[in-house]
Amino acid sequence: MTPGAGLRPSGAYGAAEAPTQGATPQVERAIRRGVDWLLSAQSQDGYWWGELEADTTLESDYILFQHILGQARSEKAAKLAKSIRSRQLPDGGWGIYFGSQAELNATVKAWVALRIAGDEASAPHLERARRKIIELGGVEATNSYVRFYLTIVGALGEEFVPAVPPELILLPRWFPLNIYEMSSWTRGIIVPLTIIRAMKPDWRLHPGITVDSLFATPGAKPRSLTWDARIVSWKNFFLVLDRTVKLYEKSPWKPFRKAALASCRKWMFQRMEGSEGLGAIFPAMVNSILAQLAEGYPVTDPLVAREMGFLSRYEIEESDSMRMQPCISPVWDTAIAMVSLEEAGVDAAHPALLAAARWLSEKQILGPGDWQIKNTKGDPGGWAFEFRNDAYPDVDDTGFVLMALARVADSQPERLRGAIRRGVAWLVSMQNADGGWGAFDHENNLHFLNHIPFADHNAMLDPSTADVTARALECLAQLGWPADHPVLQRARAFLRREQTAEGAWFGRWGVNYIYGTSGVLRALQAGGLASSAECQRGAAWLRSVQNEDGSFGESVLSYADSQLKGKGKSTASQTAWGLIGLLAAAGPDDPAAERAVAWLVAHQNADGTWDEDEYTGTGFPCVFYMNYHLYRNSFPVYALARYDNLRKGRRCFGGMRVGPEEAALPRGARE
Repeated sequence: MTPGAGLRPSGAYGAAEAPTQGATPQVERAIRRGVDWLLSAQSQDGYWWGELEADTTLESDYILFQHILGQARSEKAAKLAKSIRSRQLPDGGWGIYFGSQAELNATVKAWVALRIAGDEASAPHLERARRKIIELGGVEATNSYVRFYLTIVGALGEEFVPAVPPELILLPRWFPLNIYEMSSWTRGIIVPLTIIRAMKPDWRLHPGITVDSLFATPGAKPRSLTWDARIVSWKNFFLVLDRTVKLYEKSPWKPFRKAALASCRKWMFQRMEGSEGLGAIFPAMVNSILAQLAEGYPVTDPLVAREMGFLSRYEIEESDSMRMQPCISPVWDTAIAMVSLEEAGVDAAHPALLAAARWLSEKQILGPGDWQIKNTKGDPGGWAFEFRNDAYPDVDDTGFVLMALARVADSQPERLRGAIRRGVAWLVSMQNADGGWGAFDHENNLHFLNHIPFADHNAMLDPSTADVTARALECLAQLGWPADHPVLQRARAFLRREQTAEGAWFGRWGVNYIYGTSGVLRALQAGGLASSAECQRGAAWLRSVQNEDGSFGESVLSYADSQLKGKGKSTASQTAWGLIGLLAAAGPDDPAAERAVAWLVAHQNADGTWDEDEYTGTGFPCVFYMNYHLYRNSFPVYALARYDNLRKGRRCFGGMRVGPEEAALPRGARE
């Protein structure tokens, strides 16, 4: 197809949409360039798929994985090691995002990985790393998952990690500690880990590799396993429970162990069957392979080999180095690209959009999943993030996909309408009692579980969040749901409660308050609430944090320090988000919006792309961040197109409507 072909021609609007102002040549040129690039980046199968860049903890874990496979000195391990070395900071440590200071967990993992790969402990770069580890608190201050891996390879003793017995899976669903009260990603990591811990495989490191020199205080107990100063606290409760389970582990009599291992195995294999790797996320996939190896399966076993093949898809290999992705995002990338192209005026019947719509329609999940454990009313119909991950559709992807599909002029509209109806019904069924939506699970919000010793990855739960709720609210409003419908009213009430004193909203899955605020403002505007008090307060906050040059930027440091809300180096994706929010609440004539437009136009490359090194995607706040390589291109195109359309008086959304009277809603959703 010809790049740019199928753009909506001038004069293709009805009388009610006639332009009220002249064209802005610079903006139109920037939009066309961005559209051309996006069209050229589409795969032949119809999807978009950009790299997910993360920190070196993935390469470090992958080297440890190579050690377990007996390939610690392989070419792959050498390439991974080179990638790790190239990202060492001048102070000897490794960070967890672009521009990060040294972070303890990443630095310990890198030191161990490079030792496995053959670097000598006395080498200057590892000695600098060792000193930085001591300065940051030593290996005893690392999180549980670092220590789990060190225990698996014999570098630490059992006393350094919390108990994770396979019997966890036998706890009944009414019991608060059952695995379905944990987030989906935590379940995917923990269940196979319990098998590994129970089987105690002999994967010890070479005798010359120890972590003894990495303790700030030799033999010190990890901080997460030390008693709380208060006698009565959730932490102390779970530490008592941890010690009780460890006594059980030492006992020769484990009456439930055989049944627990069988249940863990069944649970894991069932979810691997409908996915390209357990949970389709790196740590769960690695653990699932290790669990099979721990039980004696050889690497040549068909299922092990298949899972390793899926994991290899996350590799990005260059001539002399290799980096790893934490997951892959084709459904998400495709939906965002489609919405951006649709907003930019690409014809609804353009071959690129039709191909993408067909590809997405085929990815709708119509089978069972973990979400059904606590959502007993809904029927399947959502979309996942990856190529295939049937057990884990999510609300964010589903909302974006529905908005993308609704604007396509498909040759089989009833088939498309059926997919949208099923998706809407599933989305509505996932609304929590507080009015909001979480990402993957329903009512996953028992906050006391954050005190479990292995909850220090800051992602134990999947409660309602403002950004996911905003996506669901925007989607329903775009599809024709009235603002006074109870589902939308409950969502708006949740968002009103979540707004900060300054007027912003937290961003769970994107960095951070700029992302959250932009999404909420867009949702409120779609629902006809642009003039509401909360919407105007949000716009005022965006203006207050806009950089002098018109851009927006926010560092991941705002997750740890609320004083840094909306502050950081300018980025294309965050400037686009800021602009989208301003346009929703104030329109295209707002001076702040015009300055953001000018910045995006001025910083576009000749090929239609934007540059962005910063990490603006969030995995686990304060723990893990990502750089979505397509964010820098898709969101600016959408934002500029939205500005141009508003300037010319074009209506906000022109697509298929699937309101509450038509959607196959679950029982109780009409009330």
